[in-house]
Amino acid sequence: MLTKSLLLKHYKRRDIQEAMIKHAENKEIGMRYGDGFGKRPDILHYPQDILELALKGITSFHASEEVWENPLQISSALSKKELAEQRIGWDLVLDIDCAVFEYSRICAHLVIQFLNYCGVEAISCKFSGNKGFHIGVPFEAFPKQVNNTLTKELFPDAPRKIAAYVTENIKEALGNQILKYEDSDVSQIREKVNLPPEDLLRYEEDSMGNNVAKLRVDKFLEIDTILISSRHLYRMPYSFHEKSALVSVPLDPNKVLLFEKHMAKPESILTTMFPFLDRDVTESARRLLLQALDFEVKIEEERELPKKQYEEIEITSPITEEFFPDCIKSLLKPLEDGKKRALFILMNFLGKLGWNKDDIKTFIYEWNSKNPEPLREVYLRGQLSSFKPGAKLPPNCATEGYYQALGIACDKSHCQRLKNPVNYSLSRWRRHLRDIEEGRIEKKEDSQPTK
Repeated sequence: MLTKSLLLKHYKRRDIQEAMIKHAENKEIGMRYGDGFGKRPDILHYPQDILELALKGITSFHASEEVWENPLQISSALSKKELAEQRIGWDLVLDIDCAVFEYSRICAHLVIQFLNYCGVEAISCKFSGNKGFHIGVPFEAFPKQVNNTLTKELFPDAPRKIAAYVTENIKEALGNQILKYEDSDVSQIREKVNLPPEDLLRYEEDSMGNNVAKLRVDKFLEIDTILISSRHLYRMPYSFHEKSALVSVPLDPNKVLLFEKHMAKPESILTTMFPFLDRDVTESARRLLLQALDFEVKIEEERELPKKQYEEIEITSPITEEFFPDCIKSLLKPLEDGKKRALFILMNFLGKLGWNKDDIKTFIYEWNSKNPEPLREVYLRGQLSSFKPGAKLPPNCATEGYYQALGIACDKSHCQRLKNPVNYSLSRWRRHLRDIEEGRIEKKEDSQPTK
């Protein structure tokens, strides 16, 4: 349990304070009070600020992937162009997300191995504080420009493509390593990840014409690319995790397989030995960046649900609110906090359910008007101008920083089985079509989205 005394004892350590302040340089900082975040943008400037903030109730600290000229000058009112002018760089932070700690650890090891294979020398790693790992490569390891374009202008496309490139290249080894860890017992994996056999295995024909079973790791483990976006935050090194009361501690990237969760207890951290995103490095990530930019594969946030599911459903009219999951319905109520995250979820959710841009715009403006402090119109216009309905999925149910952080959630059995709010609506819609086909209900005329 994360107690006040535990927080203060940890955050008053001078070596912890100095390591966190060094990491926070030119970063936007988000500060969390238990279940909610404070106002942004914010910064950390002096070591004693860490303890003073902990005394005021701050439980964890989060830093931006982007490196800013002056973090305090950025705001939600700025256009993409204006934000780009303030950005002086970005760090690659790969978030390995899995409910099973041991599988995340295997994945982190393979990611580090692959980055080494690509010639990257400036690799850092830290435990997320709960069940995952963060793999980092600082901006200084990348070339200043590629193909006549400044690298600092390639955010978020470049890190997203790198994440997709890494994911594709390790997925075979990752499946094999997890199977080896479980002595090829698929039932053990199924019990841990709570998925049916058909979702865990795929079959490929080998050179002899035999069907060989392969583990579908993407169903329960991902290198998160959805959260690689402007002003996204990750948990800072040496910050607590509220759920586990463990510390997001940096590790020796060459010994990640030896890490155990008890090593992240605050009393176990004796020294700040390993920096996360050390900036005193030479360029070594050029080949990784160039190969990723040339890699023709859809990134995770653009990847649709399994093709079979979409082929079975023809959405002839927008799927309406009666088919929405509870978490989405909760977002439609007046919100005090988290409106920007809610907007991101709603736009992409509606786009995947057949809504066109005009209908989404109308819906969003009406939703926003009901909030106690509506988002500024200039922000809404900016988000909607570049939005393409159906291009992206909303965040998965378990994605940290969204549904649970906003205080909303569906029945846990839904989230474990369906993973994404879109899956829930499509599942209900499919059942609705089947009921019509079998005569259990009458077909209604196609309707427009509920306003």
